[in-house]
Amino acid sequence: MKKVRTILYLLICVASLSWGQTQVIAHRGFWKTEGSAQNSLAALKKAHEIGVYGSEFDVWLTADGIPIVNHDASIFGFDIETSTYDQLMTGTLANGEKIPTVDAYLALGKQLEGMQLVLEIKSHKRVVNEDRLVRLCVELVQKYELEDRVDYIAFSMNVCKELKKLAPEATVVYLNGDVSPQDLKEIGLTGLDYNHKVLTDNPTWVAKAKGIGLTTNVWTVNEEKPMQGFIRQGIDFITTDEPELLLKVLKK
Repeated sequence: MKKVRTILYLLICVASLSWGQTQVIAHRGFWKTEGSAQNSLAALKKAHEIGVYGSEFDVWLTADGIPIVNHDASIFGFDIETSTYDQLMTGTLANGEKIPTVDAYLALGKQLEGMQLVLEIKSHKRVVNEDRLVRLCVELVQKYELEDRVDYIAFSMNVCKELKKLAPEATVVYLNGDVSPQDLKEIGLTGLDYNHKVLTDNPTWVAKAKGIGLTTNVWTVNEEKPMQGFIRQGIDFITTDEPELLLKVLKK
């Protein structure tokens, strides 16, 4: 088995020579720097300043219907899905900012030309909230005329399918790691964005996905050696908490 995997890996490396350079996605923005915080407006600005291809951010819907930017399902002791926007405004992020709304995030992103905005719609407890959030996010992206600069990602297959219904031309990529490239293609999604362990356990999936026209992304890769390994495979994007490190690795 080890010999077979080695042969497959070498074949992937050879194939990758004809593919484009891997691009950098800053995970939750560039937050490992002074004055920044995960999913803050500052993190979005700082990601743009260092020249990454894209900046990822996470989106939830409050109980009163406001799309906000945060990674976890709860913050400041409040469950986002069952709490109001005003309740969430009682706390501040690590850099002193309030939690951004998606509206504010996209408004700023509009100004940061040349950088993709990778919008993750989080999996909610209630499907109806996922559907509402999909609709609101699509409307906000249209409001700011960012259709070409926003890529959608989600763990929820329901979210992915709803996005394709409302925005058929949008880039919609699946995160959960439990669907093969061929099945993603048949569902009609744009690509895969899988955890590094999933792609390590399925060493042919990057090549297979690219071979059938899907985009490929891996998360969250924060060390140089695995970065180099995925670059050799010809992966399209690497999502990382260490965007400066990955930029340096790509320059070598």
